[in-house]
Amino acid sequence: MNWYLKVLKQYADFNGRARRTEYWMFVLFNMIFAIIAMVLDNVLGIAIGEIGYGPLYGIYTIAMIIPSLAVGVRRLHDVGKSGWMMLIALIPIIGAIWLFVLMVTDGNSSENQYGLNPKEIIAS
Repeated sequence: MNWYLKVLKQYADFNGRARRTEYWMFVLFNMIFAIIAMVLDNVLGIAIGEIGYGPLYGIYTIAMIIPSLAVGVRRLHDVGKSGWMMLIALIPIIGAIWLFVLMVTDGNSSENQYGLNPKEIIAS
């Protein structure tokens, strides 16, 4: 949960680097909260039609766009790639697979053009 809150505190920070743990814990909690919002929409009877999504889910999803992009860009910075590589996901199938590979790749072990290794910062 601390990783999720850390990302929210840096919600519009596209500079620096993000560890794999920070990125994937954010993704995990983001999915959990999105599912909770969807369930609440259905339980409260405010879901739209049969799709199961409602205003709570929509508001949550819109609110998470910028933090999700920011942590994704910082994650790409950790592996030495430009944040613009996020756009590779727009290429059907292959783009999503390639972005996934980049997101699970271990970051550069030393300082790169985007900053210090976040593992070293935490360790010191």
